[in-house]
Order: sequence, then structure tokens, then C-alpha cells
Amino acid sequence: MRKLIYGINISLDGCCDHTKFGGADDVHDYFRELLEGVDLVIYGRKTYELMVPFWPEVAQTQSMNEASNAFARVFANLKRVLVSKTIDTVDDEQTTIVHDNLKEEILKLKQQPGKAISTGGIELPARLIELGLIDEFHMVVHPVIVGQGRRLFAEMTLPENQGLKLTGSQTLSTGCVALRYERT
Repeated sequence: MRKLIYGINISLDGCCDHTKFGGADDVHDYFRELLEGVDLVIYGRKTYELMVPFWPEVAQTQSMNEASNAFARVFANLKRVLVSKTIDTVDDEQTTIVHDNLKEEILKLKQQPGKAISTGGIELPARLIELGLIDEFHMVVHPVIVGQGRRLFAEMTLPENQGLKLTGSQTLSTGCVALRYERT
């Protein structure tokens, strides 16, 4: 069965609002390498609209620095699933929309042949964690305290603690720490 991998940037105080702090080249390289091991991304509406059409356009124009352009090239080639109850169509031939039966639809995707699957954002991953569908967590902790903004997992409810095992860590050149956990 394919793994479902959750990746996110967070501040030291748990903020995951991308407008409060930025990613440097080493962060783009880290997530590019992560995406090179997947062939499908799953996003909720908010994250999808941040990523598409922005990164596919950067892949075409190569309008950013080398790390961002390389990330964009990898991202643009991935198939995408948009989980949304409000969007019925998108202008992106690589995107499929899922409206209902989240658990069943994700389980079907995990059972298909292929590489791992990636997800990001806040609300959808929280639901996927609650459903027990996330297999691996990649948390890139930025060396900054922002004091405000949306917090990771603030609205998630679990019936019991979910145990995780640290399977890797890496200090990036900017001082960010990338932590990799697997569900136990």
C-alpha cells in the first residue's frame, strides 16, 4: 500500500501561516526532494489554491531562483487531488476532485500502484490524521517565534494520543530542522 506523507513548515511556536515566515532555498530543496518520491498530491481547497496555478506557472516561466524553479518543475509533473465540497471544476487537467467519502477515496488512492502520496495544509491533513490515514510526517521547524497566526492541529480532535517514531532529522543550512516521523 502506498504511504500518505504529510509535510508542513511551522514556526517554533507552532504557527503554520505561510505569510508569517518564509522558506529559503534549503527548504524548497527539502520539499522538492520529498516530492520527487511521490506521484500524487492531495490538498484541500485553501492549499490547492495557494499551489495551483502558482507553481505550474513558475515551472513554465522559470521566473524564480533555481531552488524555487526546481521545486516548481517537480510539482508541475505531479497528479493532484482536490478535496472540496464547494469546487466542481478546475482548469487543470492533472487535477481530480473528490467531494465526498473522504476515507474511502483516500484508501482507494493508497491501494493503487505508484509512488507515495503527499499532502499539505492544515484542515485536510487534520481530518486525515483523525481518520488514521497519514503514515509519515515531515515537519520543517523554522527558527522563529511569530506569536500569532494559525496554529498546527489547533482544531483537531483525537480519541487518544497517536504515537509517532522519529525516523530522521536534518538541520538545514538556514537553521530549520526537518523532522521525519512515522506512525507507530
